[in-house]
Parts: sequence; structure tokens; C-alpha cells
Amino acid sequence: MNGVGRYRWVVCGLLFFATTVNYIDRQILSLLKPILDKELGWTNAEFGAVNAAFQGAYAVGLLLFGALIDRVGVRIGYAISIAAWSLAAMSHAFAGTVAGFTNARMALGLGEGGNFPSAIKAVALWFPQRERAFATALFNAGANVGAILAPPVVPWLAYTWGWQSAFVAAGIAGFVWLFLWLPFYDQPERVSRLSKAELDYIRSDAPTAAPAGTPEKPSWFALLGQRAAWSFIVAKFLTDPVWWFFLTWLPDYFKKTRGMDLKQSWVHLMTIYAIVTVLSIVGGWIPGQLVKRGLGITRARKTSMLAFACLVVPVLAVTKVGPWPAVLLIGLAGAAHQAWSANLFTSVSDMFPRYAVASVVGMGGMAGSFGGMFFPIYAGKLLDRFTASGNVTTGYAILFTICGSAYLVAFALNHILAPKFEAVKLG
Repeated sequence: MNGVGRYRWVVCGLLFFATTVNYIDRQILSLLKPILDKELGWTNAEFGAVNAAFQGAYAVGLLLFGALIDRVGVRIGYAISIAAWSLAAMSHAFAGTVAGFTNARMALGLGEGGNFPSAIKAVALWFPQRERAFATALFNAGANVGAILAPPVVPWLAYTWGWQSAFVAAGIAGFVWLFLWLPFYDQPERVSRLSKAELDYIRSDAPTAAPAGTPEKPSWFALLGQRAAWSFIVAKFLTDPVWWFFLTWLPDYFKKTRGMDLKQSWVHLMTIYAIVTVLSIVGGWIPGQLVKRGLGITRARKTSMLAFACLVVPVLAVTKVGPWPAVLLIGLAGAAHQAWSANLFTSVSDMFPRYAVASVVGMGGMAGSFGGMFFPIYAGKLLDRFTASGNVTTGYAILFTICGSAYLVAFALNHILAPKFEAVKLG
């Protein structure tokens, strides 16, 4: 492997960069919540509704971009997506009302819908099957790095140049990525910098081109007729809301239950995502090692996913321990989620041909985003009710219990729908 070239890891680096920017953009609003609480005077329910608007738009964006990317390709589809979400990020700086933030979040959600369909399809195009979970874990670590960078950087920008500057800076970062993407990325066969040895290595798996007589652009209805597609869709619906809950509510959790404002809690938040970054990469590496030791792709992937599902369960105790033990429990749960997610994403390219990967990822992402849309609304109303009764900690205990239980349920349903991660026949 060492002698075949490493350009595919340059591609992985570009995916990592984009995902980092993506998650910085997503974190800004929750980090600025204490400032905007005073400026806008919104309730937890209204804040939850603003985040739900993002999730609803993101769900639509995932579905539309998934289909677009399977038609126009990753290079152009990803470029359209990040240009759109960078402009949307900047538009937050001009919002001064709850309605204004709702509109800006919806525009951001539509644009960001292209990130994961593009990235997962790029991994399917640029990596052999045995490396895909690790490559996915690496680029997906950008979500954690974004979450690490945001807590110290966003408040500093906000307190130095005003809260609007954080949104403008995030938009500029997206256009910097675009400047690198277009000259460096294309399909492997079209990249002159790629050696023949590395191309042969990338294509060393069984071919996944459409067989004769099969439509090269399968319809959503054809894909939804596959149990394998539903194994991904259902698992995303049940587990994506947990990650969105962490991203959206952790700053508020530390403020309301621990008495820590953003100037105090940013160290805890940064530590959580540092833990998530390191452990989630290990989680993506594990299935490849199990394959090397003789396990098949299905058994290696499912063994890993079951282990990750179990590692989320201890987060149920997070409200019963001190701040730093809570950091460790949330960090472990977040890492398990990201490792789970990397393997779940990779299961799509295990089961579906490359020409259908972005569409399936888009549909599953849409389901996950719908789950992520309803959960903030429920969380906001629940927290408002318990805050009014003076027992907000109980509200958070209920929410963390839901989070800790979701993955084992998702694993069971995923396994029922797809007992084996094996190639499906379309058409």
C-alpha cells in the first residue's frame, strides 16, 4: 500500500477541511445563544424552533443535493453546495430578529445539504472498500475539529468585533476551500497527478458500474424499494438527532445546570470534542483491522457498530456526576456516535453501486435531519417546562436518557433490515 501513492489522502484532506468549515458554521448560533438571548429575548422553544427550521431545510437540501450529485458529479455538486452555504452563513450577520435568523438558518440548511452526499460519494470513488470506513472517520473528524475550534474562536470574534463577525468569517472560510477544491479534485481517472499504481489500487475492488440495462441514475422510488436503503434511513433517523442535540444544547446545558457561562464552559466544550476527534478516528480504524484479521466486511462492520452503540449508554449518568466526569461521558458518547456514523455511512457504499451512493446518503440524511428537526422542538419545550418548575436538570436527564438509548434500538432495526452488508441489485 505504501508504494501506490497517496493522492487519495489529499482528497480526504479536502473533505476534512470542508466538513470542519461546515461544523463551525453550525456551532456559531448555539455558542452565541447567551449573547442573542439578551439581544433577541427569545425563549428556549423559539430557539429550538429556529434550529428546527435549519433541520427541515437541511433535510430537503440533503435529498436534492443527493440526486444532483449523482447527476452532475461530486466536483460541481460540492462546489455549488459550499458556495451556497457560505453566502447563507454571511447572511446571519444581517439578521436582527427571530424571523431573520429563521430565514438565515433555512438558507444555511439548504446549502449544507450537499456536504455528506458529496463526501461519502467521493470516498466511494477514491478509496477501496477496506479503507472507506477509516477515510470516512478521518474526514468526519472535521465535525469534531470544527466543534473544537468554534468554542474559543467564536466568542473571541463576538466579543472583539461583534457577534456578526463570526458569521462573516465562517463564510469567508468556505470560499477559501472552494479556491482549493476546483483545481485539486476530479474523478480519479481525470486527475493527472494520480499515478497508475494508485488508480489500480483504488479500483482493486469488484467494479460497481451499472450493469447493462440498469438506469445509471436510479430513481428515488427504485432505491426506496430496497430494504438495504431503509436500514440506513431508519438508523440515521434515530441517531442523527443525538449529535444535533450535543451541538445545539451543550453550551446551554453547562450554563443552566453547572452555572458556567461561555467564558468558563468553552474549555469543557473544547475538551469534549477533542476526545471525540481522537476516539472517533480509532473507531473508523477498527473495522479495517478486523477485516485484516479475517472477519468479513459485514461482521467487522456490525461488531464495531454494536460496540459503539453500547458505548453511548453511559451518557445516561451525565447529570449525576461533576462537570469533568460529565465531559468524559459526553466525549465518549460523541466519539461513539461519530464512529457509528462513519461505519453507517460506509455501509451505503458496501451495499450500493457508486452511481447510487449520493442519492441513498441524501435520503438517509434527510431522515436524520427530520429527526433532528423534531428533537430540538421537543427539547426546547421540555426544558422550558422544567425551567419554569425550577428543575431544569431533570429535563436534561430525560434528554440524555433518550440519547443513550437510541443507538441500541437503531442497531437492532438496522440489522433486521440488512442482516448482511452485501451488494444489492438495482433494476
